[in-house]
Amino acid sequence: MQIMDSTIVTTALPKMSQDLAVSSATISLVVSVYLITMAIFIPLSGWIANRYGQKTTWMIAVLLFTISSFTNAIAPSFALVLISRFCQGIAASLMVPTSRLIVLQRAPADKLLEVTTYLIWPALIAPSIAPVIGGFIVNYLSWRWIFLINLPIGIISILFGIKLIPHSQTHPESRFDLIGFIEIAIASGLVLIGAELASRGQQEWGHAAILVVIGLAAAVLTGHHLATASHPLFSVKSLRITSFRIFQTGGSFLWLSLGSMPYLLTIYLQTILHYSPIKASFYVIFIFIGNIVAKTFANQLVKKMHFKPAILMSVIIILLSSLGFAFVRANSTAVLVMILGFINGVGRSLALTAYNALSFADIDFADRNSANTMNAVSQTLSQGLGISLITVVVSMIGTITNQATAYEFGFVFLAALMLYPLVETLLVPKNIGDNAI
Repeated sequence: MQIMDSTIVTTALPKMSQDLAVSSATISLVVSVYLITMAIFIPLSGWIANRYGQKTTWMIAVLLFTISSFTNAIAPSFALVLISRFCQGIAASLMVPTSRLIVLQRAPADKLLEVTTYLIWPALIAPSIAPVIGGFIVNYLSWRWIFLINLPIGIISILFGIKLIPHSQTHPESRFDLIGFIEIAIASGLVLIGAELASRGQQEWGHAAILVVIGLAAAVLTGHHLATASHPLFSVKSLRITSFRIFQTGGSFLWLSLGSMPYLLTIYLQTILHYSPIKASFYVIFIFIGNIVAKTFANQLVKKMHFKPAILMSVIIILLSSLGFAFVRANSTAVLVMILGFINGVGRSLALTAYNALSFADIDFADRNSANTMNAVSQTLSQGLGISLITVVVSMIGTITNQATAYEFGFVFLAALMLYPLVETLLVPKNIGDNAI
């Protein structure tokens, strides 16, 4: 629900703009308010789960997400839609990190590879199927069904949660780091707002750059505070561990590329190759098919190859398949799009399987709450920045060349993002993360 709601709404924005009588620029707030709210409140998830209990936090978050999905669906005005999206963002910020924490704090190191296989399924499935589901709903139903489909999922999740999730120990004495929260909120908010502004056109690039620079400066101050405070919102000492740190660095580059690819491919097929929304969504689904197929052998492959070779191979697969899309033309065979999408999906699945298991391989149980919060923050920011970043890149290139070429270089840019994790992984020890095999 959380990841799909980050992307599926984009397909409905034109219809929502008409029904709610707002401009196309204004309606984009439906997406950005959700992402920005989620990024701001995610750092609270670890502290709230620690203070009030993981099960209680998760159940309330799912309930709030389900209720706010319903109010989104019945909202008669744009203002009420935004209020509901704000509530959804808060719920999502607690729901996903807490669910991961429930699992990670009970999984020994040698089970992490198996456990994280289940944890990454939503991240693999949702961005790939969201365009298909969104396109179908917009074409054959009302945009309001984009939110209504969350109701049965939410209710079933709550029922399973009541039955299956164990209660955890609460720590009501936990101190709240207000300064740390404010600093993180300012840094995350400014960076994402700047990215959103930049995606609106060249006239906003100056303002966007100022906001992003201030946000990055605030992030540096935040890092210093978290490293020196006696009771930080979450500890950053896990960054000293190489196997965890490379997920925050190289893994963030990976998320930037993976989060952008389904979006860029969908827009490219519709705008440049003139596919219908349904036809474009059909070809994007091959990324999802590649994900599914790869999951049948990803664990065994990582165990056989070990983490370093597995990550290197997956990053190269993503790089080459992303580059391949730059050579797709109107006269290219449709099979080429299917094959490239499938290969890209295989690379995505293998990379996320290896990265996620590796990130917690050397983290003690006592530190997994803070490490999980950091993971959630970096992943959310990377996903939130991905679509804005590729939109700006294509727009900038489009100022000096035609639109088709700009999109082709967009795929080249997504391929180039893989160079950093490729080089970084080459430099880590060969036996990194072996205790999780």
